Amino acid sequence: MAQALPAHNSHANVSPQTYPPRSAVFGWILFDWAAQPYFTLITTFVFAPYFASRVASDPVAGQSSWGYATAAAGLVIALLSPVLGAIADAGGRRKPWIAAFGTLLVIGSSLMWIGKPGDPSIIVPLLIAYGIATIGVEFATVFNNAMMPTLVPPERIGRLSGTGWATGYVGGILSLILVLGFMAANPVTGKTLFGLTPIFGLDPATFQGDRLTGPLTAVWFMIFVLPMFLFTPDHAAKTPARGAVREGLRELRETLVRLPKTPSMLAFLIANMIYMDGLVSLFAFGGIYAAGTFGWNTIQIGTFGILLAISGTIGAWLGGRLDDRLGPKAVVAGSLVILLGAVAAILLIDRDAIFFIPVTPPVPNGPLFAAPAEKAYLALGFLIGLAAGPMQAASRTMLIRLAPKERITQCFGLFALTGKVTSFFGPLLIGIVTDVADSQKAGMAILVLFFAGGLALLMRVRAQSVRALPA
Repeated sequence: MAQALPAHNSHANVSPQTYPPRSAVFGWILFDWAAQPYFTLITTFVFAPYFASRVASDPVAGQSSWGYATAAAGLVIALLSPVLGAIADAGGRRKPWIAAFGTLLVIGSSLMWIGKPGDPSIIVPLLIAYGIATIGVEFATVFNNAMMPTLVPPERIGRLSGTGWATGYVGGILSLILVLGFMAANPVTGKTLFGLTPIFGLDPATFQGDRLTGPLTAVWFMIFVLPMFLFTPDHAAKTPARGAVREGLRELRETLVRLPKTPSMLAFLIANMIYMDGLVSLFAFGGIYAAGTFGWNTIQIGTFGILLAISGTIGAWLGGRLDDRLGPKAVVAGSLVILLGAVAAILLIDRDAIFFIPVTPPVPNGPLFAAPAEKAYLALGFLIGLAAGPMQAASRTMLIRLAPKERITQCFGLFALTGKVTSFFGPLLIGIVTDVADSQKAGMAILVLFFAGGLALLMRVRAQSVRALPA
């Protein structure tokens, strides 16, 4: 367990730190609620599979081009996260950065409405909009994460992080139910999951319900991020903007020079780089893979997403409590073992076989998840959700326990860097392997390497780790 030691300059006569009221914590938690529909609706269960199966020429081309766009956005995030984090630490404030990058999320998401089916002319603009929104949500998350240590005592950080993730998953579930129940319809029947005609006169033939997930994500974020701005206190401004840039870059250079002297921090950041790449790729392509393997439509993929998000909510809530009791390292390691086994099992499932045993394939327009292979995929998805929530929540608390308080945003920038520096490589590699092998399964097999490599490196993080980087 990575344990937090007293701050570097603490003295016996220093008064204990005070923490803001519950309303501030509530506002911070709602950021996860506000941002989660982007990951649930856009990158995983609705828009990405819709793009691959309806906008692109075929699912293989759709998976590869979506992978290239994800890679490009990830590269930008990887290069700029630690720099912007260092500048924010020097300047002090976090909210202006969240507002700026939240605006990019709103603009990029809103533009996804243009994604008409079968129109090759909008593919490039659509992928650009997706890249802008992804950059916005990821950077906004960096600065929101950096507010955590000032909200609760160290012994409650795990519970705070887990509660935030669980709340986010609930928001994702509700947004998905809203889309499937009232907006996105089966193009054959013209009815939603609840058997209703889509609201607002949305046309099932042109998949307007699927496309509206972009603007819905934007509106959802604008509404539910407001409590964070209203109730959660920001850090005080420390350095004017121009001086913050110089000071931030200087501190970033110092931190990078010191990293090799802290093997546990370095090992954790590299492990995070590898296993988060696998997780991001799994979420980015899980729905696309199901659409190509089983021929699932939006309603089927979305229902699968609801079940996965429910398991993620349970996992994140329980994981936060296990984090405070067992430590974040144990939670992350256990989650990685589950993810590794689940992905390996998914690769052994086909439409007409489970672990090489022939089964009855799905029937077109048949009952929901009636085929044995679909049921097996559903069960493995439940395991993935159960492990993904606590892994992400415990990873950010582990960073908090390892990082110096005065450079927390900078370290979260490095955390985002390691979570993204190869996240452009993972989707890129999946895109290339899918392209070359002309097989979605071959592309998804890459994920096994990422989870196994991340777990091996995580084991190098010492159970007793210093609080701050050495001087």
